[in-house]
Amino acid sequence: MKRKLLTYGFLFVALLAKSQQNTVLIQSYFKDQLFNNARSEKYVGSSFLPVLESEYNLNTIIRDSSIQYYDFTEVIFKKHLLEAKGDNYKLTISPTFDFSISRDLSDTTKPGLFQNTRGLFIEGDLLKNFSFMTSVYENQAHYNSYESSYYSSVGEMYPQGTNYLTQNAVIPGAGRTKPFKNGGFDYAYAIGNIVYRPLPSLAIIAGNSSQFIGDGHRSILLSDNSVSAPFFRVDYKISHKWEFNYLRSKLFNLMRRPLSTTVEAYYETKAYSVNYLTYKPIDRFSISLFEGIIWSKGDSITSTHVHPLFYNPIPFVSGLILNNKEINSMYGLNLSYALEANHRFYGQIGISNLEVKNSAFQIGYRGYNYFGLKDFILQLEYNNVAENTYNASVSRLNYSAYNLPMAHVKGNAFQEMLLRSNYSYKRLFLDVKASYYLLKNYNTLSLLPFDKNLPSSNGNIFLSQIEIGYRFNKLLNFSVFSAWLFRTENTNLTHLVTNQFTVGLRTALINHYNDF
Repeated sequence: MKRKLLTYGFLFVALLAKSQQNTVLIQSYFKDQLFNNARSEKYVGSSFLPVLESEYNLNTIIRDSSIQYYDFTEVIFKKHLLEAKGDNYKLTISPTFDFSISRDLSDTTKPGLFQNTRGLFIEGDLLKNFSFMTSVYENQAHYNSYESSYYSSVGEMYPQGTNYLTQNAVIPGAGRTKPFKNGGFDYAYAIGNIVYRPLPSLAIIAGNSSQFIGDGHRSILLSDNSVSAPFFRVDYKISHKWEFNYLRSKLFNLMRRPLSTTVEAYYETKAYSVNYLTYKPIDRFSISLFEGIIWSKGDSITSTHVHPLFYNPIPFVSGLILNNKEINSMYGLNLSYALEANHRFYGQIGISNLEVKNSAFQIGYRGYNYFGLKDFILQLEYNNVAENTYNASVSRLNYSAYNLPMAHVKGNAFQEMLLRSNYSYKRLFLDVKASYYLLKNYNTLSLLPFDKNLPSSNGNIFLSQIEIGYRFNKLLNFSVFSAWLFRTENTNLTHLVTNQFTVGLRTALINHYNDF
């Protein structure tokens, strides 16, 4: 009864107020629009994503201004399926989906590839300074060989004597799976957050969703590659030139504990903290100091409370006091410079536990409206990550979550040259991406919480993707598309070619990286 009263009370409050505090989506399409400084309204923030609509309301910038004469076409092209709003409230509900079929012409053993995703996306504005977002997804899929092999290799780990046996799989940006028919995956996941902004300079965010730091397609500090995790975040604008972001999160290693009083043993947990201080000497340039730390909360047998310094907001203090068996520290810088003439330069530096040999860096460029073409984007990016950058002396504290890298999708020991470009003309769009990896002493499973002692690989990977489509609705990135993926992997361990064609219909709101 009490639960029902709380629910009714919550819904009643939802009808009494209005605000614009929701978070802007960080899927690649929306991120490309956010960093488009060819617009009159430029984003010149800290690059700690997602940002709030009250800070930069991307929806009002990319909205469709076409005139529609029917309610049906108004929903298809411009609105959410259901919208309830007035002077003091707003609530939107839309279905989300990804229906696609594919064929890898290089692999006759997997003739029927597909993605079948159904879900629901809800946003609301409550009270004067309160907003929320939630989204749920149910999925079945059958992936190509290189994707299936990787997703299965990082699946949940069950104790078996002194070793661990890997079962099922985990999908980047989604969650763990169970088997589906012959070689397929069945999985479900939910994300969401609430935002409260009591002061113009202060925002408090909590929930279960992903974060991203940087202006790039990749991040070597923190990305949305892994699975959404429970978090608490505070964004504080100290002044016009200074900003501070405080993030605390609970992470999981997908390792089942050997002893349990429940039907299914719990996963091993660890904690994660970020202190992120940004200085803007001029409006178009920002430099940010990053500290990200993985904290021990026990091992396979014992569980402990996180160290009190976990809550400390001052960078470097924890790393100087505690040893590397209690924490795994990543320190870095993020730089962003938005030129007036449609150009944006960015970069990152990351150093693990203050050991220069375990470092990574990124250099990137975004250009907009080339050749006088509106909505033409060109992105060039170079990423270099040393062999043990994200590894800890205690493997359970590796810079990973749900057995997946928390920064760059590829983990350690590589160089990447990346080219991305996309062009939109009215509702038609063309996306092109090419990525070249140079691997040296690379191990796909190097960030697992349990060392499997697999041999390292040396060689290269080339991946290109071309996608053409028709975007019906910009708010939901709702489109019909056709895509071609070509990938070659040539190392001392593997020689694999993927030549995949895909057609589909989807609302793309979350990144699920397969460009590795």
